[in-house]
Amino acid sequence: MHVTTYWLEHAWLDTHVEPAVTVTVADGRITDVRTGDDTPPPGATALRGLTLPGLANTHSHAFHRALRGKVQVGSGTFWTWREMMYRVATRLTPDTYHALARAVYAEMALAGITAVGEFHYLHHAPGGTPYDNPNAMGEALIAAADDAGIRITLLDTAYLSSGISKRRGGKPPDRHQVRFSDGTAHAWAERVSALADRYGGVGGDAEDGKHDDHVRVGAAIHSVRAVPAEQLSTVAEWAEARQAPLHVHLSEQTAENDACLATHDRTPARLLADHGVLGPRTTAVHSTHLTDDDIALLGSTRTGTCMCPTTERDLADGIGPAARLQHAGSPLSLGSDSHAVIDILEEARALELNERLRSRTRGHWTAAALITAATADGHAALGRPEGGRIERGALADLVTIALDSVRTVGQVPRLGAEVAVFAATAADVRHTIVGGRHLVRDGAHTLIPDVPEALARSIAAVRG
Repeated sequence: MHVTTYWLEHAWLDTHVEPAVTVTVADGRITDVRTGDDTPPPGATALRGLTLPGLANTHSHAFHRALRGKVQVGSGTFWTWREMMYRVATRLTPDTYHALARAVYAEMALAGITAVGEFHYLHHAPGGTPYDNPNAMGEALIAAADDAGIRITLLDTAYLSSGISKRRGGKPPDRHQVRFSDGTAHAWAERVSALADRYGGVGGDAEDGKHDDHVRVGAAIHSVRAVPAEQLSTVAEWAEARQAPLHVHLSEQTAENDACLATHDRTPARLLADHGVLGPRTTAVHSTHLTDDDIALLGSTRTGTCMCPTTERDLADGIGPAARLQHAGSPLSLGSDSHAVIDILEEARALELNERLRSRTRGHWTAAALITAATADGHAALGRPEGGRIERGALADLVTIALDSVRTVGQVPRLGAEVAVFAATAADVRHTIVGGRHLVRDGAHTLIPDVPEALARSIAAVRG
């Protein structure tokens, strides 16, 4: 058994900043946390700065990274942005997607992200023909995360229709969406079951009898416009049988709400509840345009909420009722979604600052609460309740933030959490540890030495 020791100059221990903490790691887990070691023990690796549990990126579409900058030209809406996104999706193959995702996940590691939830719906070849391996695209993403050294929860997504309709089966997918669709939810379940069996799903053994702690396979419903109402329960039942996380885009656009009300005489949240989708293993993403009843419904079912503030502001979606959702009982997590930026510290900061703009009052969340959303609650949403803490038995995933950069210097260390959340950026991440392995050392990725070049090359390959 290989044992590694890290000495943390300052550590966030769930409620406070503690100086001089020694963490012992074996087999990817924290086996001991000791305070009061004023100097690093012999053989320990010193991590100077403030060390937090590894950050969780609960909602990612890796290929959207290729749109950064391009979609900021001119004006438009979510729907015009979507057309540009479809053009990039059309150019992706298992090989080009692997290269792009590998670079994107390496960028995440540099930003202190140790686990990602990949909301994956790009399943088949252009035209909708399955690859010889029906899960080739999903396996490319899993391999990319492994190459970049971070954990992945692959949220394999059912995407079956182009819009809400009274007709059974919804509106047929358009020419861009046919490669997303398995035809029916039952066909989706058959395909994703093979993927989950190979990698062990959540908490189970893979086909070889071993469980890969770096991979989880969960489920997602793209949205109520993309999965017909009569097929929602099939996806929910698959996730329930597997005890897997289940994610869904919810009420991101008012047009979706209007169509759902016109067709089903109920909101998307109520429609999901009526078909068994909501619950404590489910995470609703965005939840921007909710009624009072919707908020109460998510809270009472303990359905989680993933907010993606940098994407929601980039697409002019609006500010979701995050504070009201949490007060109602919905745990909050954070995602970088379309990767307008990849910076979970910025997502946490934006959650509070957006609410200040809406309410014109300050102090809706403490720095501690925002760190919890970025760590423990994010990991739980990805089917990893053992992550997001610096304590015995937890995943040995850590991120160290510099307290001496131009952004962070000048405050006493006991206020390190406030400095990290309200001043630091991804550029201040100095070290990232995943499963006890020193993945990012002094700001450099140890597996992919030139991440900017990897990004440039892989984006050029799919750019129109």
